[in-house]
Amino acid sequence: HVQLVESGGGSVLSGGSLTLSCVASGYSVSEGYMAWFRQAPGKEREGVALFDKSGSTAYIDSVKGRFTISKDKAKNTLYLQMVSLQPDDTAMYYCAARFKGGSWTRRESWNYWGQGTQVTVS
Repeated sequence: HVQLVESGGGSVLSGGSLTLSCVASGYSVSEGYMAWFRQAPGKEREGVALFDKSGSTAYIDSVKGRFTISKDKAKNTLYLQMVSLQPDDTAMYYCAARFKGGSWTRRESWNYWGQGTQVTVS
């Protein structure tokens, strides 16, 4: 049974920083693909950062240079460090695991999800 539990969200001012965590159980963060997604009210859930099977990373253009995805294998935890946050970054952020194929930024391409953590930038 795979469980993903996110934490670290909160409310920050524009230009602020947050680091999100995703603790995995029943799934190894070293096993394969993992990603961070976000969903703003009224918008589709979109992938923002990816770890692929080889350990390489990818980001959508709007967060490049501001967001960093990382992992701690000993803690079996995925992180998303976010700096220079802007109001457009306001969303519920989700951790995703076990890529099924297709475009990694699409919700349908992933098997497992956490419950999300809210990030609000004002």
